[in-house]
Amino acid sequence: MSLGYLQRKAAWEILLKVSSGDFSDHALEKVLKNYQFDPLDIAFITELSFGCIRYRKFLDLWVDHTSKITHKKQPPKLRWLLHVGLYQLLKMDKIPFRAAISTTVEVAKKTHLKGLTGTVNAILRNASKKINHEIFPKISSDKKEKISYLESLPLWLVNDLYKWVGNNDAENIAKAFNKKPSIDLRINQLKTDLDEFMKVLHENKIDAEIIKDFNNGITLKSNPRSIKKLPGYSDGLWTIQDRSSQWVAPLLDPKQGEKILDACAAPGSKSTHLAELVNDSAEILAVDRSEKRLKILQSNLERLNLKSINILKADATRLIELNPNFISYFDKILLDAPCSGIGTLSRNPDSRWSLSKEKIKSLTLLQEKLLQSIVPLLKKDGTLVYSTCTICPDENNFLIERFIEKNKDLRLVSQKQILPSLDFPGDGFYSAIISYKT
Repeated sequence: MSLGYLQRKAAWEILLKVSSGDFSDHALEKVLKNYQFDPLDIAFITELSFGCIRYRKFLDLWVDHTSKITHKKQPPKLRWLLHVGLYQLLKMDKIPFRAAISTTVEVAKKTHLKGLTGTVNAILRNASKKINHEIFPKISSDKKEKISYLESLPLWLVNDLYKWVGNNDAENIAKAFNKKPSIDLRINQLKTDLDEFMKVLHENKIDAEIIKDFNNGITLKSNPRSIKKLPGYSDGLWTIQDRSSQWVAPLLDPKQGEKILDACAAPGSKSTHLAELVNDSAEILAVDRSEKRLKILQSNLERLNLKSINILKADATRLIELNPNFISYFDKILLDAPCSGIGTLSRNPDSRWSLSKEKIKSLTLLQEKLLQSIVPLLKKDGTLVYSTCTICPDENNFLIERFIEKNKDLRLVSQKQILPSLDFPGDGFYSAIISYKT
């Protein structure tokens, strides 16, 4: 049994799980438990499976271009296997066409798709001929439709991108949604510092560099074989956190001795960042309604050896009901609100296919409810930071400006939107700093 076959089979199984509703990272983890792959194989499988998920619409276009049966009429298991083969032919330059085709055909031959082996072989060989002769699928001349296919994004999202950011940035952002996400670490300043940890990484021959303009950020320049096997993980020297996410907690300007609320905290990257910024010497309450995610937060607290954070499983919109003493109690509040996550599509490849305008509308209602419920918990001289990992104005500046208009005793101190870009390695993020009028 060839290793190449097993790699493609694992990638196909990940696609099957994602098509059944699993998140891509969870599907990857579940499938890999059934195999004994080395780190290089895992990197290949991740690139192949996540690439197929990102480029689903583009690959369906090629299924229609090379098969007599459209992608909509293909049996789903066959459709995803064709994606595995087509992605290698179209997007993975280092794989010879012959190897891409033969290993993908072998998956069909050795699974319950055995009866469709000839179909897989014929379609992939047809695709390779068309690629070699530059016979590409016909796409609408409309610029937005073209981007929707080539960058594999829902057309409604492409149309909205143009409304949100204009012609100059929309195409760049669409392409950035398919870039390889950076792997950024936040150094635990209570246990080490940038220079000391950079020495540790270099001693272990790990290529990394300090992130400019971030006090404790490091980015890895090459994929590690295993994140958890990096030096310092078990000792709590660092936390994995995108650079844009690292930008949020310092906006609160947290101080030692303050009472701080992280209202939607789990899995805790910002809660732990707040604790490190105050030298683990504040009263921090981390609230979340997800027990599973709070367990991850608790695990991180133990690994990082942080003592200042108390965990509360609760709905953040009902904190006053749970404890009326919370009214005007907190010096600082962070509301990293549930959002559409449009700023993180490169990192979460399956998200683009579960998004909809209806879902965004329901999220904006929740976001506004959270804001209205949490503001009364803030001291009159306190600071609230609202943040999201989306670039949708309805969830960001439009919502905040409407909220401030409704609450005349509040003021918008500042707001900022970070857009995904081919030139910027981080995710898209938004923040607003809010306080009471004095």
